[in-house]
Order: sequence, then structure tokens, then C-alpha cells
Amino acid sequence: MANIHELKYTYSLRMADNAWILSHRLSEWCSNGPFLEEDLALTNIALDLIGRAQAFYNYAAELEGKGRTADDLAYRRNERQYYNNLLVEMPNGNFADTIARQLYMSVYEYYFFMSLQNSKDETFAALAAKTLKEVKYHMAHAADWTVRLGDGTEESHEKMQQAINNLWMYTGELFEADETDTALIAQGLGVDNPSLHSLWETHIKNVLEEAKLSLPAANYMQTGGRKGVHTEHLGHMLGEMQYLQRAYPDAKW
Repeated sequence: MANIHELKYTYSLRMADNAWILSHRLSEWCSNGPFLEEDLALTNIALDLIGRAQAFYNYAAELEGKGRTADDLAYRRNERQYYNNLLVEMPNGNFADTIARQLYMSVYEYYFFMSLQNSKDETFAALAAKTLKEVKYHMAHAADWTVRLGDGTEESHEKMQQAINNLWMYTGELFEADETDTALIAQGLGVDNPSLHSLWETHIKNVLEEAKLSLPAANYMQTGGRKGVHTEHLGHMLGEMQYLQRAYPDAKW
């Protein structure tokens, strides 16, 4: 069994990786948003996520104690060493796809960080409290757009429902718990993911009802990201994200 520092290191990496990968996805909308205000909104959410990723990477580096930096953890790991949920690495697709991904993730993060702010680990608790302020905006933004698209034109309704349906299979992984989770929960340090599922699903259902959209039927759920097993999309992303670090290692700017 790993010691407590190793467990918290893995836990911190998971939170950092989720924020880091999703920030890159949202940053891909920069200059491509449907209109200027939304272009700025998505970019600002991406910046929030980058800040969160940096904070959790810094803590992970401190816990690891091997002299690595946040940049080392962000840029110098191989695909199988990333532990983000599969949901955040899904391509942007059309605007409805991005909004559905953001709705699922931000509602989950709201309940996750609500719980984590009660952690006995002071750093986890402090970062969770700070993150929660940002997540409330991210969640409201995604819910607002879900309703606008779902209760909009026939075309926007169809695209939003399709996006909700297509990404549903990646939501089950959010509520998994493994040995790391179990050990940290037992010591009052982590979050009981399975207990969040009913809260999350009720919240999602309420948003979809307002948007005149249907909750997808339960089906097979994709999993593996938390163990380093990813879709092909992550490898392509890392090829872009890590290019400069790999081409010019230890470069000083």
C-alpha cells in the first residue's frame, strides 16, 4: 500500500490533469467562438482551469519531493502517466458538444469541490474553496447555454440532444472510486465519488427538463482515464501541448 504522500500525490495529479486537459480543449475555441462575448467566456474559463491545474501540479510536485516542477508534471509525462477523466479529452465538436461536456463536468466539479473543501488536508481544502468560486460560474454558464440551445430552434435542440446523448457514456467514470480514493476517504482527506452521483444526476436532469431535453438512457460506460488508459484523442493533444518542451528541453525563455 502506498504511503499517504504517494496517495495525495496521485489524487492531486488527477485533479490537475482534469483541469489541464480541459483547459486546452476550451482554449481551442479562442478566435473560433460563435461570437465575441462567447469567445472571451470560453477563453476565461480555460484560464481559470490553467490556474487550477498549476496549483494542483505545484502541490503534487511538493508531495512527490523529487525536485520536479509544475511544468515538468504538465509537459514531461507520457500519455499513460496522465490520470484525467476521459470526458475532458473529448474533442470540442460543435458548440453543443462543448457545452454538453462542460455541463457534465462543471456540475460534477461543483459537488466534488463542495465536499473537498472539508478535507483534513489544508491545501486540498483551500484549493477546493478557491476553485468552487470559479466552478459556480462555469456551471451557470454551461446550464444557461444548455437551456438556450435545447429550448431554441429545431436545429439547436437536435444538436444539443445529440451532444447530451453522445457524451453520456463518459460520465460514469466520474463517480468511480479505487484504492486511492478509499484510503483518502477513510482518513478524511478525499471525496466519496459514488455518493455524488445522485446529486449530479438530479442536477443534470433538472437542467435538461428546463431545456426540454431528455436524460439519456443508462448504457455502457467508458472508463480507464483515471488509470492512464485513454482514447486516441489525448495522444494527439499531448503532441501539440508538449512540442516545445520536447524540442527544446530545459530552454529558458
